[in-house]
Amino acid sequence: MDPDALHARLAAAARRHRRSLNNQAIGCLEAGLGATQGSVEQQLAEIRALRQSLGPQSFDPADIDAARREGRP
Repeated sequence: MDPDALHARLAAAARRHRRSLNNQAIGCLEAGLGATQGSVEQQLAEIRALRQSLGPQSFDPADIDAARREGRP
């Protein structure tokens, strides 16, 4: 691929993901090379800790439907 075209694609992806060009390049390399991830147990522990930090949430289905329709014709 042409280096200029590759740079343009990388820059566009960085803008979409609100990342710097460098962070986007690193993310692409990690995704392509299969970045190491922790064990399933470790990932679940992190997810549970995040959920605990958010506190209890209750969502009214009507609120969810209204949010989906917001801005739609």
